[in-house]
Amino acid sequence: MVKVLLACLIIFLVLAAWVLVEHLYAAFATRHPELGPFRRNDGSCSCCSGSCERR
Repeated sequence: MVKVLLACLIIFLVLAAWVLVEHLYAAFATRHPELGPFRRNDGSCSCCSGSCERR
């Protein structure tokens, strides 16, 4: 039973760390727009008001 709870805790911590890193990345991209647009998870970017040409 302890292993199941430990596995759930580890999975939760990994997902929480993922959300934290995404938040920090978005905040960093907002503070430093000269480094390029924020890259979204859906593969697009925000370089042309949400509509980019894909190649």
